[in-house]
Amino acid sequence: MVIIELPSAKATLGLGEQLGKLLPARTVILLEGNLGVGKTTLVKGIGKGLNIRELIVSPTFTLINEYTRGRLRLYHLDLYRLEPQEVEKLYPELYWEYQEVPPGITAIEWAQRLPYQPSDYLEIQLINSPKLVRQAILKEVGNLSLKASFWGSLGQLI
Repeated sequence: MVIIELPSAKATLGLGEQLGKLLPARTVILLEGNLGVGKTTLVKGIGKGLNIRELIVSPTFTLINEYTRGRLRLYHLDLYRLEPQEVEKLYPELYWEYQEVPPGITAIEWAQRLPYQPSDYLEIQLINSPKLVRQAILKEVGNLSLKASFWGSLGQLI
């Protein structure tokens, strides 16, 4: 587990950019945090790090945005408006099993609304600490096995 302080939206964008540069294909990112804490800003940074030129926007109403032109594809899901039974009907596993879509990075906002989760993922929880400084808590779950170089590169942000 790594905790990174994010004193500004620019820092949140920067963390996302680092993630986009470093994460391998088939990485699933489950994002959690209160409304307005910076989940979409982080995904915008991931897109920037993947060299995606398209404008990354919140898919709150479209539910899923697919960005196909970058180092890797980016699949961005936002489950804010949905109940778990509605999420199930989206078949989110299609985006982490990569059997019907090409491999890329899947970022899911409001992941706590998933009725089930992938076996391996990077959990990122964005919180406002008591000192009113935003923090990102990153944790590998399952057998994601990100390389030490990944964690070392993020260590520069700490």
